[in-house]
Formats: sequence, structure tokens, C-alpha cells
Amino acid sequence: MSVAAAVAVLVPLLLQEEKGGPKSVLVPEGWRASQVYAAVDKALGVPPRTTEKAAGTADLKLPAEAKGNPEGFLFPATYPVDGKTTPASLLSYMVNTADKQFKAESGESGPYRKVTIASIVQAEADTPEDMGKVARVISNRLARGMPLQMDSTLNYALNRSTLDTTHADTKIKNPYNTYKETGLPPTPIGNPGRQAMEATLNPPPGKWLYFVTVAPGDTRFTASYAEQQKNVKEFNANRRSESKSGG
Repeated sequence: MSVAAAVAVLVPLLLQEEKGGPKSVLVPEGWRASQVYAAVDKALGVPPRTTEKAAGTADLKLPAEAKGNPEGFLFPATYPVDGKTTPASLLSYMVNTADKQFKAESGESGPYRKVTIASIVQAEADTPEDMGKVARVISNRLARGMPLQMDSTLNYALNRSTLDTTHADTKIKNPYNTYKETGLPPTPIGNPGRQAMEATLNPPPGKWLYFVTVAPGDTRFTASYAEQQKNVKEFNANRRSESKSGG
């Protein structure tokens, strides 16, 4: 449950254009494919959803498990664009960049699984320093057969970004609802950066099973359900206080 995840969709499109200089489009870490498509459409001055449609027909070098869906492989970076840039060429550039960045990927689980985990780490961690512990929580819960119960996957299912998950939300029937479904969601839920991937590959040792960002900069990790309930209670109290103050 991350403050960073909540504001992810509010990151403005940063289209950098110096007077007479080259244009570039910035893809922030954690952006969903839908956000990247919209940014590319705007950067290239093409009609809405042009890039989304191009993603379905472009010859992108994706893992077989992706089944043509580039989510998770539109690597966060600043990309140059010029008069010759097309949606397909820019998407290909992003995917090729991801391939180079994730090339060191190997192991029994395979890269797609790790990119999926890294996308959750990216969405859930309040700070880069928290990423390793979040990755360890995911690993520990998967090892125990526990549902991940990650709000970020629900947000992805509902195409939203919020800190406020209701009991009704956790009951929806959706493969991305990790409150009901065990294991990982079917695809990555965003496009992770290098730090999230590194945290996924090398999480610190620990028995943590739960975490909650009680307040910005204050994420608490624990192996105790009772302790987690106390932390969640404090989080909810903080949210009510923010709501009353208009924050």
C-alpha cells in the first residue's frame, strides 16, 4: 500500500522541448502501458489510441509469456523523438531497452515472472529503500501459498490509483485481484525500473509477511498479523485525519 502508487497516474507528461532543440518523451518508473501510449500519442501528435493500436501489430521482441502485451517492458527512460519516429518504432525502442536492462535475467522462474514481481514492487514501495523489503514480502507470501493481497494489483484491475481499498473491492472477481487469487497476477501491472528489478533479484533476508505505509516515509514491515492490524489501524486513522483536513 504505497503513497507512490497512489500518485503514479498523476505524474504529468514531461515532454521536453528546448527551443529549436530535440524533443524527447519521459516515461517515469511505474507508469502503466496505457499511460505510456497516451504520452507517445501526445509526443508524436497522433490521434488518441494510435500507439495502443500500434502495440497490437508491431513486431516487438517480447517474451513468449507476454503474448504480445508489452506491459512491463516499456522501460522507464527518456526517449528522443523526431519527425521519423513512429509509435511502433518508439515502442520497439522501449522494449529493446528493457531487454538490454533485463538481459542479466535468468533462473528457474524466468524473466517474465521477475518483471511481474518487479512491477508490483515498483507500485507498492513508498521509497527506493523499501523496495527490497517489499520484494521479500512478496517472495515470502508466494512461498507460503498466501494471497499477495496487494492494493496495487486491484488498482490495476480497476484502472485507478488510490490508497483507499474497500472490503467490497477485495471481493471483485478479477484475475488481478490478489486478495482472492493466489500467485502472481497474469501480467505485470506497470513498467518497473532498474531499482525495482534489482530489489526483486536480490531482496534482503527477512521473515516479513506484511507491510503498510502508515504515512509518507513511514512503511512498517512485520511478520506478525497482530502488529500489521495495529499498523493498518494507524494508517486508517491518518487517512481519516487527512480527509477531514482536506488533504
